[in-house]
Amino acid sequence: MHIYLICATLNYMAIDWTKIYKKYKGLWVALDKDEKTVISSGKKAREAWEKAQKKGYKKPILTKMPKELIGYVGFGL
Repeated sequence: MHIYLICATLNYMAIDWTKIYKKYKGLWVALDKDEKTVISSGKKAREAWEKAQKKGYKKPILTKMPKELIGYVGFGL
């Protein structure tokens, strides 16, 4: 199973986060603006944010990698 991010850019290209997910399961990660480069990580968002700030990144992208991937088929109303 793979995890993807659909970029909010004009061309809407998918980014494969599979390697990031495998390494950072259940952790918060701070990403660079390319949305692929991990700057820092932590158990809490604040920890990942502060580590990125110390490295000179003023506005990293924060996201939490899920602990496990669960498949979903269908839709909800």
